[in-house]
Amino acid sequence: MSHEIDWENQRAFLAVFEEGSLSAAARRLGVAQPTVRARLESLEHALGTVLFIRSVNGMAPTEQARELAVPARAMARASQAFVRTASTPPGEVAGTVRIGVAEMVAVEVLPPMLAALRVAHPRVCVEVAPSNASADLLEQEVDIAVRMHAPRQGALVSRKVGAIGLGFFAHRDYLARRGTPTTLAELIGHDIIGPDRDSNDLRTALALDPALTRERFVLRTDHHPTQVALLRAGAGIAAIHCAKGRADPQLVPVLPSLPFPPIETWIVMHEDLRNVPRVRAVFDHLAEAFSEYAQRA
Repeated sequence: MSHEIDWENQRAFLAVFEEGSLSAAARRLGVAQPTVRARLESLEHALGTVLFIRSVNGMAPTEQARELAVPARAMARASQAFVRTASTPPGEVAGTVRIGVAEMVAVEVLPPMLAALRVAHPRVCVEVAPSNASADLLEQEVDIAVRMHAPRQGALVSRKVGAIGLGFFAHRDYLARRGTPTTLAELIGHDIIGPDRDSNDLRTALALDPALTRERFVLRTDHHPTQVALLRAGAGIAAIHCAKGRADPQLVPVLPSLPFPPIETWIVMHEDLRNVPRVRAVFDHLAEAFSEYAQRA
């Protein structure tokens, strides 16, 4: 095997692995399909192995390809971190910062915070990576993460910014049509919007009341922004951040005394980035903004 493996060939491999076809990989990389094929064949020749089984349904990765995808992803993340760092003038609050955040927070909470950040630091560009899976800070998948659980890894700098309160809310039109439940027993008979297969959310519901099983949710989705959209459309009752519910004049609290466990929140970054001006500025801005948001809840 050659000791020098061209990075462009590895990028082509990763694109094919993640996209499932040569054509989709070519679109992702912004090159022609024959170029991707040539790069992949060159990599297979250098490694002396077959990485994909070609079929009418696309490119099926071999077992070795699955193993190679792990370091290839790590290299891609390191390359992206390199580019973000290279975009920064030394010592200035400028350049690109990538933030990992849960989908609900990315859609409903983060936008006004980033608008304020742009005013305070107009030379900072932000990449938002919405995902309910925790982004890997140690592997440089993101520079900063907003976590809804205490960080357990070493080499991380974190700041707890408070606890975000949850509560049931409903649209005024829904309550006018169906009435307002005053007990959990009455709530069970209403149209409840809730989780589909997310085990954590289902456990939270059962902790409130054993009757809140998955079958009680007549509108089910694990995508929290969709739950909020259904709530605002008057489709039923849903649990959301109290700060968001109280800020919407069309939404009304339902059973506000229910003991929902709050969502403890941390802002986290790798300790190696603590003195990088652009990252430190975004970290401090988010810590202050989320502290204020948690207090409103």
